[in-house]
Amino acid sequence: MKLFRQIALIVAVLAFFTAFDLSIFFLFTKPCLPAGEHSVSSPKTISVEKYLPFDENSEIVKIKSDVSITEDCPILDGAEALYPIYSAVAYSLYPESSVKFENGEFAPESSVQMKNTIRGFTAVVDGDTDIFLTAKPSAEQMAYAEEKGVELELVPIGKEAFVFIVNNKNKVDNLTVDEIRDIYSGKYTNWSQLGGDFSTINPIQRIENSGSQSTMKAFMKGEEMKHNPMGFVGRSIGFSFRFYVESVAENGGIKILSVNGVYPDKENVSNGSYPIVSDFYAVYRKDNDNPNVKKVVDFILSDEGQKIIDETGYVPL
Repeated sequence: MKLFRQIALIVAVLAFFTAFDLSIFFLFTKPCLPAGEHSVSSPKTISVEKYLPFDENSEIVKIKSDVSITEDCPILDGAEALYPIYSAVAYSLYPESSVKFENGEFAPESSVQMKNTIRGFTAVVDGDTDIFLTAKPSAEQMAYAEEKGVELELVPIGKEAFVFIVNNKNKVDNLTVDEIRDIYSGKYTNWSQLGGDFSTINPIQRIENSGSQSTMKAFMKGEEMKHNPMGFVGRSIGFSFRFYVESVAENGGIKILSVNGVYPDKENVSNGSYPIVSDFYAVYRKDNDNPNVKKVVDFILSDEGQKIIDETGYVPL
């Protein structure tokens, strides 16, 4: 009987702490993140169906170009946040028959894919994808290409703001570049040090070799990013690209921070006043012998292609 009571007590204590951890997560951590941000598996937060190339209800920018590719269509893939762009490129250049979407995903033979940054970048190196749209690849990804003996062409095609997000109840609205680096390197551990409430800072990171994690590492300029072991009881800060989180912020739950006193709206990205702006790229193998690869990239750099980038919500070159 005594043993039974001890076991029951242990189970009750474990249940309490599990409930406590979950409540902290849902009250403080999850609300400052877009869907999927907290997950190791990073489930997609941009609906594939919403931006299908040839669906009549698709929300892509629809520009039918005089340029067309009727055969040997290069396989297009990219980071999830850039999917609306390359889907629109396929609509502009490719025949509808080249894109096959079945049972909620693109068929293996489809000329449009969406594997996400990690698997998609590997696919372009391995020759399974022709053109991959992405933020600047990480050092590890470029090392993988070198290990495989593959030379890559990285062509800048547009610009995007790298942004930082917090719970919309957080009193902090602005941080400097140095303050953000100091948060992620562990020098600041409490929001009260930065004008906020007395609450532990939980600096969220992303999956290794994702576009946002690679960009964050570059932003840190070699400083090691540290996890706060007590962060789970506090309020989080996360990072991503503006397009990825802007609509989430508009719907409530999170807010995007100003950096160095400048808010990352499209105008401030375009005029260069927002301090953290990155190029994004069309990446392909230099030894790719499909002549239509360069044709697609040239289209993206053309006035029509840059209009797609602009009207999708990004900043053209």
